[in-house]
Amino acid sequence: MNPKLKKMIGTVLILVFLALYAMGVVSLHGVLPKNFLLELVFFAVAGVAWGLPLFPLLAWMNREPKGPAS
Repeated sequence: MNPKLKKMIGTVLILVFLALYAMGVVSLHGVLPKNFLLELVFFAVAGVAWGLPLFPLLAWMNREPKGPAS
């Protein structure tokens, strides 16, 4: 697959994932009890955890295309 096409597809998927992830985090926050320390830990974890599911997609986007050896 063309590297530019892979990057475009990956970018769209990242944007869709981040929008859904943000909506999920905000929705989940709504059901948590109002406690400052709990909210602090929740948003610290949620602020870092979004990157973990994106590692495979980023690896796919940046993988060199396989083709005939030149």
